[in-house]
Amino acid sequence: MKILIVSDAWYPQLNGVVRTYEHLRDELEAQGHYVKVMGPKDFPMRMPMPGYSEIKLAIGPYGRLRDLIDFLEPEHLHIATEGPLGYAARRYAIKKELHFTTSYHTHFPDYAAKRVKKYIPGLADWTRDKAIQMIRNFHAPSHTMFVASPSLEEELRSWNFENPMTRLTRGVDLELFKPAPKTLFQDLKGPVALYVGRVAIEKSIHKFLEMGWPGSKVVVGHGPSMGYFKKRYPDAHFVGKKTGVDLVVHYQSSDVFVFPSKTDTFGIVLIEALACGLPVAGYNVTGPKDIITAPSLGALTDEDDLGACAQKALDAPGSKEERHLHVKENYSWAKAAEQFMSVIKR
Repeated sequence: MKILIVSDAWYPQLNGVVRTYEHLRDELEAQGHYVKVMGPKDFPMRMPMPGYSEIKLAIGPYGRLRDLIDFLEPEHLHIATEGPLGYAARRYAIKKELHFTTSYHTHFPDYAAKRVKKYIPGLADWTRDKAIQMIRNFHAPSHTMFVASPSLEEELRSWNFENPMTRLTRGVDLELFKPAPKTLFQDLKGPVALYVGRVAIEKSIHKFLEMGWPGSKVVVGHGPSMGYFKKRYPDAHFVGKKTGVDLVVHYQSSDVFVFPSKTDTFGIVLIEALACGLPVAGYNVTGPKDIITAPSLGALTDEDDLGACAQKALDAPGSKEERHLHVKENYSWAKAAEQFMSVIKR
C-alpha cells in the first residue's frame, strides 16, 4: 500500500512524534509498503515556531501540498499533527472527500496554557479551553484518531471528543536499549537521577531540578529554556542532546529515571529507560500511569514531592533484566505497525 504521512514534526527535529513515525515508517516498509513522510523541509517557505525557534513551520503550504499529494496518489493519508501542514492536509482530504486518519500526540492545550501563564496568568484557562475546542474540531472529520493509551482516550472523551479512537502503541530497539554496566558518571555523587527530553517549560523540568535528592541530577536534551535552567540550577549537569549509543549509555549509567512532565501523552523515554533497566519516577497522570503499572517498574505520585517518589522508585523491587523483559513483552514497533494497518485497511 502507498501511504502518505503528513507531519509538522519531522527531520531535522528530534522528539517523540518524529521518532514514532521514523520507526513506524521503517516497520511498514519492511512489510512491503511504500511510506512517504512529508514535513516542513519539503516546503521552501518556513518560519521558526514562536517561542521555539528550533522548530520550523511551513508557511502557506496548501498549494504545494495539494500538488505533491496529487502527484503521489497515496492510497491512504494520515495526518500526524495539528500544525500548518496538518491543517492543509485536512483541507485537502475534506475537499476531495477522502477517508483519512489522525493521531493525537501532543497535549497542545496544556502546552499553550503553560506558555501563556508565564506571561499573562489570567488568560491561561481561557487559552486552554479555546485550544481544546480547536483541537477537537481539527480531529472531528477523521475516520479514526490514533491514541497511545486508554487513559489518553478517557481524557479526550472528557473533553467531548467524539471520534472513533484506537490504540497506536510505541516501541524500542531492544538490541540497543538494554541493561549494561555503567561507563559514565564515576565522578558524580550517587545516586544519579536522569532526565531525558526537551528542556522546555511545558515539560515541568523545574520539578526535577528542584526536587530533594541526595545524589546528582543529569539532564539530557536541549530546548528553548536551556540557558535559563543552566543558569538557575548550576548544580545540575546539563549534557545536551544525545542520540544512539551515546544516549543509551546515559540511561545505563544512571540509577533512576525521573519524568516530571504532566502534559505528555505517552513518553517514549519512559520505555527506553525501562528497557535499559532503570526504575522510573513520575506523576500519576496520562503517560506514566499507563506504563508504570507494577511496583517493580518504579513509582508514581499524586503529591508534589517528586524527590520522595524518585527515592521510592530507586528502591523498587525487581531487576534490570525484568524491566527490560517487560518492555519486550508489551511494546514493539511491529505491534504499532499492525495496529496502524488494521485501521487503514478497513
